[in-house]
Amino acid sequence: MRIALGLEYDGAAFTGWQTQPDGRGVQDALERALPAIAAKPTPTICAGRTDTGVHALDQVVHFDTDAVRPLSAWVRGVNRFLPHSMAVRWAREVPDVFHARFDAVRRTYDYWILNDSVRSPLAHARAGWVFRPLDATAMHEAAARLVGRHDFTSFRSAECQATSPVRELRELSVARRGRLIRVRASANAFLHHMIRNVVGTLVDVGLGRHEPAWAAEVLEARDRSRAAPTFSPAGLYLVRVEYDPSFQLPAPSAAVPVWLDAYPDQDLRTDP
Repeated sequence: MRIALGLEYDGAAFTGWQTQPDGRGVQDALERALPAIAAKPTPTICAGRTDTGVHALDQVVHFDTDAVRPLSAWVRGVNRFLPHSMAVRWAREVPDVFHARFDAVRRTYDYWILNDSVRSPLAHARAGWVFRPLDATAMHEAAARLVGRHDFTSFRSAECQATSPVRELRELSVARRGRLIRVRASANAFLHHMIRNVVGTLVDVGLGRHEPAWAAEVLEARDRSRAAPTFSPAGLYLVRVEYDPSFQLPAPSAAVPVWLDAYPDQDLRTDP
């Protein structure tokens, strides 16, 4: 049978999703734990290969197994053998045709920025930090100029292996919550480092180095050197992967990272 899992993990503890020779990938940790329940090596496929330091609230993974187990075994049982920096949130049996990566119709990432004159130990490795004041309204105006189907060459890394730089960015929004700024990006798929490169450009606008219209100029240039430097991975979260409703997968387990509870003055959990 084919099983789908929803994973939450702290990316600071891993060298990204992909398996690594030193065994420090998220995939390595999961595939070390699964045989304790599946009784044999169990390869996995994920919805999005997050980079080093990037977190997930609801990464979706699938694997095939001959082991007949209650769904709770794939959650509580597997979690017994996982490091504290990751956990299975849910498990579902899915049709054999389901593919965590290729059947995903929409992926949503949030980037959290701590905009405060003093760094926060509680946000270390969990949020980007900008100590100068940011104009979130100007950042949102700049973001609106990038929404749509475009050639995002200016925002792709040199190591990107995608065959085409064209992507449909369905949402890119910026909202302030007191000391915190959230950048939300949603698309069918993203280029390598695309979101972090976009965030760096929006931060330059927020700092007043450029007007919001500059974002469109960078996009049209199709030249990576025209955009801002790649921003830190610390604040980036894969928060939602969406599929055809026929697969009947659960809604995302969490709306925001749990560490944001350290900021009780912000009503963050009311977000849709």
